[in-house]
Amino acid sequence: MGTDKALLPLGAMNLLQSAIAKAKEASPRTVIVGRRDRYAQFGAVVEDIIPGCGPLSGIHAALATTVSELNLMLSVDMPFMSADFLRWLLQLAATYGELAVVTEAHGRTQPLCSVFRRAALREVECALRENKYRVDRLFSILPTRLVPENDWRAAGFSPDIFCNVNTPEEYAAAADTVEETLKLSVRAT
Repeated sequence: MGTDKALLPLGAMNLLQSAIAKAKEASPRTVIVGRRDRYAQFGAVVEDIIPGCGPLSGIHAALATTVSELNLMLSVDMPFMSADFLRWLLQLAATYGELAVVTEAHGRTQPLCSVFRRAALREVECALRENKYRVDRLFSILPTRLVPENDWRAAGFSPDIFCNVNTPEEYAAAADTVEETLKLSVRAT
């Protein structure tokens, strides 16, 4: 992207603020995993304990410091994710005993829109120690419940919630969608 995408504006908030707002609707306690000097103005921050290992470092830091049994992991780059979906995912995870509950969308797992039990920490640490940083790899060694696309679609959720913003073009398209939505909202009132 060429810049910190968490701080990119989209509508009235940046991507990080939007993700925090949605997560807070689903869970009473939210924590940002990242650099304290960059994100502390937005809320409580936990820094990577083992830096430089990608998203797995963030999952590790979250699980190493959590007091919660169920831990929602949400990336900032899904601007159309809904709080309703996050609540639904957490409720689903609460009914299962697996250490990870991960959604599938667009033919792939979505590890950064998932729920991990605190007990997954041991396996996450092992993966980091073995230099196996792909989060998807965890799902073959952790007791994991995959939530297929058909299940969440049947629950009424749109595939648009899994739209990722990873390139300037994807960001521009998301910004256009938000702008158009705001225009339609103004016209409707």
